[in-house]
Amino acid sequence: MYGAVNLDEATRHFEAFKEQWNPKYAYAIKSWEANWQYLTSFFDFPQEIRKIMYTTNAIEALNRNIRKFIKTKSIFPNDQAAVKSVFLAIEQVQRKWTMPVRNWALVLNQILIKFEIQS
Repeated sequence: MYGAVNLDEATRHFEAFKEQWNPKYAYAIKSWEANWQYLTSFFDFPQEIRKIMYTTNAIEALNRNIRKFIKTKSIFPNDQAAVKSVFLAIEQVQRKWTMPVRNWALVLNQILIKFEIQS
């Protein structure tokens, strides 16, 4: 579904998936159907942005590292201290990143257009 070109194609893939797996995973499929509008909201974005959105390994790794960094802090005196800790965690993790996002210039342009950001 995530690799589909558009929402119609994703719906066709889901229907085929549902035919095959509904007997075994009826509850999960019912949940997907009930939340279909939310699960497919990423089709509102250009394909270049969608690829980054559903390729979650990098995002999950970043979240894991942020949690690891702030886990030792039991309380923050204020919101600014919490934001600063997250910033420092990202700075630390960023040093380890070696693989650039494929076609980043194109993705960045799509983000700027979609969110009407002035560069």
